Amino acid sequence: MVAAICIVLLALLLHSPSPPCTALNLSLPGQHPSPELVAQEVHRKVNDSITRRRLIQNSENDESSSCYTGNPIDDCWKCDSNWPNNRQRLADCAIGFGQYASGGKNGEFYVVTDDSDDDPVNPEPGTLRYAVIQPQPLWIVFPANMLIKLSQELIFNSYKTLDGRGANVHIVGGGCITLQYISNVIIHNIHIHHCYPSGNTMVRSSPTHYGYRTKSDGDGISIFGSKDIWIDHCSLSHCKDGLIDAVMGSTGITISNNYFSHHDEVMLLGHSDSYSPDSGMQVTIAFNHFGEKLVQRMPRCRRGYIHVVNNDFTQWEMYAIGGSGNPTINSQGNRYTAPYDRNAKEVTKRVETTESEWRGWNWRSDGDILVNGAFFITSGQGLEVKYEKAYSVEPKSAALIDQLTWHAGPLGVGSRDNNLGMWTTGSNGGGGFVLGSGPDYTDDMSESLSRIRFRYFVMVFSFCALALAFVP
Repeated sequence: MVAAICIVLLALLLHSPSPPCTALNLSLPGQHPSPELVAQEVHRKVNDSITRRRLIQNSENDESSSCYTGNPIDDCWKCDSNWPNNRQRLADCAIGFGQYASGGKNGEFYVVTDDSDDDPVNPEPGTLRYAVIQPQPLWIVFPANMLIKLSQELIFNSYKTLDGRGANVHIVGGGCITLQYISNVIIHNIHIHHCYPSGNTMVRSSPTHYGYRTKSDGDGISIFGSKDIWIDHCSLSHCKDGLIDAVMGSTGITISNNYFSHHDEVMLLGHSDSYSPDSGMQVTIAFNHFGEKLVQRMPRCRRGYIHVVNNDFTQWEMYAIGGSGNPTINSQGNRYTAPYDRNAKEVTKRVETTESEWRGWNWRSDGDILVNGAFFITSGQGLEVKYEKAYSVEPKSAALIDQLTWHAGPLGVGSRDNNLGMWTTGSNGGGGFVLGSGPDYTDDMSESLSRIRFRYFVMVFSFCALALAFVP
């Protein structure tokens, strides 16, 4: 009976003209002294959210079951029906090493009313640049859909939140986002793409200072000597250098619920193998979807402690996780789907390092799901003896990975509800703004139908395999 049901489901997925989205609407919404305890807290929150969801589904109150998803970040704020009037609640929902990022909490709301960026030295009030350089905490929101074309890199001051909920907000152009020697920044629900090098000119970084900026790399988000940073529910693609780079002693970072696509060198953590301050770097990478047309560096780590947990990696071209300089990489509960290229099945890559050197590095895979021939080469204590740790995590099923990462990227894209938040205007939730579809600023962050169908196929196939294993 189970086999017959599985055959029918797989046949429907293979031949259906569109994915069954309505049938499975899984709506998801300074250095720490003990990194092991932070990792343990991440898993505790995940397990609490999953347990809560199951209890609600088994109770008579089914109205709330569609809210709780098992993703502890989204369950923290989206299940409050009044969240649009309590936006700053989001600052209490971070997990992992970036959990102390307060952003603009307790600050005033700043509404971006002007999408221009004509003068990087004297920005106009109402523009995004004017907001991010202010010294006081600000919670920055958008009343309508916006395409902000930066003339130069957007240099933040500390204690800022970019909250794009309720609008389609795209940031493109020169330099993009720079977080340099600051702290406490939250970037949420923003599309960041088509960023290119800029500079060799004057740019303001505060109301009292502007200075000459040399040429930038063209990163989507550049984190330089900064701490307590949280990047959540963003999409990043098509940048000249990295999508997210964190270097020069940056730490206390969480990168969660994002959708990465169409890029070569995705994420760099650490300045160089010889830069010792990066040995204290701590980064949590959780619930992200590493999607279409990615090549490498998801992330590429130099030194530091990197916790990679419950992400979905789909068909990289070279490798997924790489490193040098003896980083500690803790991979738990991820799904790695290898490309069809038989020479690119390995998840890991030790960059320009001999085996005699990297054999002692602590890289482990705990509860990961390896698909299509993917394999993860561990090293360090995990090779021969039980890894000494303060917690343990059972391997998660492919269905659970889908549940946790289903709405990675900005909420309100494609089939997602875009009518979020009290600043949304107009019947279409954005005041009539339409993003241009020209070659320069085409947004590829929404998953294609074929990609969505493939994810359903993997989910159903994994379920059937597990079910058949227990059929006598």
